Amino acid sequence: MKVLIIVDVQYDFCPGGALAVNGGDEIIPGINRLRPAFELAVTTQDWHPADHGSFASNHPGAEPYSMGTLGSRPQVMWPDHCVQHTSGAKHHADLVPGDANFVKGARPEADSYSGFFDDDRKSTGLAEFLKKKGVTAVYICGLATDYCVKFTALDALKEGFETHVIKDLSRAVNVNAGDGETALEELTKAGAIIDVAAVI
Repeated sequence: MKVLIIVDVQYDFCPGGALAVNGGDEIIPGINRLRPAFELAVTTQDWHPADHGSFASNHPGAEPYSMGTLGSRPQVMWPDHCVQHTSGAKHHADLVPGDANFVKGARPEADSYSGFFDDDRKSTGLAEFLKKKGVTAVYICGLATDYCVKFTALDALKEGFETHVIKDLSRAVNVNAGDGETALEELTKAGAIIDVAAVI
């Protein structure tokens, strides 16, 4: 079985949001059109407490997008985003809901770009869910190519899934110019298949 994994299509990552990805809402119609090609679709959702350690506001003197540390690991200091129970944390209303949803980033002490594990390798339950369903191939899209899509795909590979990334149904943050393309190159080297929606 193959599954569509829709990563973090939430208001805070769409235009007007706290951590807006350029064109983040443009991918929604394409994702919805692709849904019927899959027997199963799941969503992931950033779900941060207000005191999350990745927020620049929780580190006196830190500027958004600067580098700091979290749990002794290098960490981008992000603007506050996807805070639990806020409107920005909700999935975009135009997105057709998934068959199951997996939250990530709920522990203040660890960030979680991947839909499978946080940075302390604590599971979201996604891998277990997919294996129980008999999934062998995953098709990943959403926000953002250079962070949560990339790390979700890398973990999918580690978990033994045939891993596809749908590049035209994903958008990059591009903190540094070209980060999105660099992420796709990294994923190709790791063994992921880069696809476009039209060929799926």
